Amino acid sequence: MTRWIRSFCCTLLAMIAGVASLASAAATDAQPPANPVVAEIHLEGPIGPAAAEYFEQASRRAEADGATAIVLHLDTPGGLAESMRQIVSRILAAKLPVLGYVAPAGARAASAGTYILYACQVAAMAPATHLGAATPVSLGGVMPEPGEKPDSGDADKHGASAEQPAGSAETRKVRNDAVAYIRSLAELRQRNADWAEAAVRDAATLTASEALKQGVIEIVASDVPDLLAQANGRNVRVGEQALTLRLANATVRAYEPNWRSRFLAVITNPTFAYLLLLAGLYGLVLEALHPGSFFPGIVGGICLLVGLYALQLLPVNYAGLALMGLGIGLLIAEVVAPGVGALGIGGVVSFVFGSILLFDTDVPGFAVNLGVIAGIAFCAIALLALLTWLVLRARRAPRIGGDALMLGVGGELLGAVAAGGEGWARVLGERWRVHCDQPMPAGARIRVVRREGLQLWVIPE
Repeated sequence: MTRWIRSFCCTLLAMIAGVASLASAAATDAQPPANPVVAEIHLEGPIGPAAAEYFEQASRRAEADGATAIVLHLDTPGGLAESMRQIVSRILAAKLPVLGYVAPAGARAASAGTYILYACQVAAMAPATHLGAATPVSLGGVMPEPGEKPDSGDADKHGASAEQPAGSAETRKVRNDAVAYIRSLAELRQRNADWAEAAVRDAATLTASEALKQGVIEIVASDVPDLLAQANGRNVRVGEQALTLRLANATVRAYEPNWRSRFLAVITNPTFAYLLLLAGLYGLVLEALHPGSFFPGIVGGICLLVGLYALQLLPVNYAGLALMGLGIGLLIAEVVAPGVGALGIGGVVSFVFGSILLFDTDVPGFAVNLGVIAGIAFCAIALLALLTWLVLRARRAPRIGGDALMLGVGGELLGAVAAGGEGWARVLGERWRVHCDQPMPAGARIRVVRREGLQLWVIPE
């Protein structure tokens, strides 16, 4: 009997536990799910090391925060290929779907931006935006190979034929690599690969509506809520996993760049890096000319190190850097050993040409502002003209020194002097032995009329 009661109690307890578990599960299912969070990242301006680092950090933070997807705003004229590839690699390796969105109206995803948009799981554009012109450009001009003909103006709009490719071997190598790269992205996302190739070979461009018709993008959206509404329910692939986007009632959270990304964005601006380099060089020169002042040397050293760090992240033309160094050296030589201005003129010419060539102007967004170069060159010319004028003026000026410096100078007798006698006087703050033909009391004012060695002939003032 006792055994039967124990079995009944155990069965009853198990039934109660099961019912409680089912009730708890039902209550959990009845609760509405939390709204998904969408991370918002902005890539604006030239694509460079700062932009690549910012996207890397922001996307990782979004993954750690449990975001559902990333909306990547694009408004860029292009940038460096290496930085673009870093961003694309991060998009392909991300654990979240990335919705590329060219916005606001008037924005563009040109050059490197086209590759980034093709890498995103969903490509979208706002009205009045465009993309394309993805032809890669090199840092310096390349010489055609012997026997090669340059591009002809009569070539068709698709460029040279496969039998007679235009440009040097290096140009063809870079272009073909870019074509294969963007076609692989187009095939991965099932988009128009032929137009992608035309964007690289012929710098083709499309507006938002044209891109939608040709299968380059999937969505034309007026704003982020419109984009999320149209993307909701779409099937995408993240790595090897297929998933459906659940973006209804999503909360958008902006991920701003941190201090390091902002710092890199400032110093990798070509104009700012150029000014840092000049400030560093001039600071060290001032310290060398005035040793012990410390401040110019310390500030110049810091600016030079930061400027050199920025240069290694930028597309530097080393011929331009060498010309700049030669120009600054000639200007310093003109200051140390002034002449008729030949060294200075050569320095200004070399400096200006080097400044123009320092960064490759064919890379979108990576050129020094010509107004800054003109302003610095004008200041250098003005300083050179002033220095030359001072040198010529000094050569024409009468020589002042020695005995001539003392003639006509006033002084004061320190003691009484008899007629034709000698005494002591204070002249120009110094004690001098003086000779006077007239008697004068102590404290009398005198004027120098002649000097012989260390003795002065004076008369009453």
